[in-house]
Amino acid sequence: MDWLKRMNGALEYIEDNLAGEIDFNTAARIACCSVYHFQRMFSFMTDIPLSEYIRRRRLTLAAFELQQSEIKVIDLGLKYGYESPEAFTRAFQKMHGVTPTLSRQKGISLKSYPRLSFHITIRGAEEMNYKIIEKEAFTVFGVEELFTMENGENLKGIPQMWQRLLSDGTVDRIGQASDKVWNESNRGIMPVNAVMCYREADAGRFPYMICGFMPDSGLVDKEDYTVAQIPALTWAVFTTEEYTRDQTVSQIQNLWKRIYTEWFPMSSYEALSGPQFEMYGIAESGNSYCEVWIPVVHK
Repeated sequence: MDWLKRMNGALEYIEDNLAGEIDFNTAARIACCSVYHFQRMFSFMTDIPLSEYIRRRRLTLAAFELQQSEIKVIDLGLKYGYESPEAFTRAFQKMHGVTPTLSRQKGISLKSYPRLSFHITIRGAEEMNYKIIEKEAFTVFGVEELFTMENGENLKGIPQMWQRLLSDGTVDRIGQASDKVWNESNRGIMPVNAVMCYREADAGRFPYMICGFMPDSGLVDKEDYTVAQIPALTWAVFTTEEYTRDQTVSQIQNLWKRIYTEWFPMSSYEALSGPQFEMYGIAESGNSYCEVWIPVVHK
């Protein structure tokens, strides 16, 4: 499949440049997606961040070289991207349990992480709820922050952002400005949701906005918010099962993972680089659900 070939091509580029500089933009171009989407697909498919995979592979190769050559530790650290011998020694010892110097001794136990490759895996028959829709251009507004996927920053920072904006009343103000004030008797999609990757960012970061839909009358305090224009697109819309509050994170993350590891590899669509939404709703039962909106195009 083209999708798997592109992902494996990007992985081959990374493997070929472990002893040098790895340009995530180049890897993403080979995979025909943005850096953010490539990193996210990689972590969903492998259950580890891309940066952690690279770290493990480099330290695996470094251990091989230490046992098979007379290369100096300082030179080996520089070769695999560490700015100082101390930083390399700390990383090496954290993974292998011994210092680089001790690893040269016979009988020392070390860890080896093999090279990955992507394949289709047949899984149990578990349905996914989705629909394909066409939607005209629309506008959202809200509060934006930039995140990276390095060391799971986004997994920590985004929940903290939500908590902060809920606590200080910003989420309520966005809902009021969108003319869709929420109360517990309402059902369906809430007035305040989340959108990411609606514009390019620098240094491997991606924009994330807690947002509302622009009202027909426009915004009174437009300078208080970031505004994003969403073009007319074809969307694949996926829906979680209903869940309780304490299941929110696990249900939404599981849906994202299944989209990229099960639906896209087997469907006749591929994801476009562009805005992705999480729409949060309340079902008739009173439980929560989430819709994930991803722009797509026919393969």
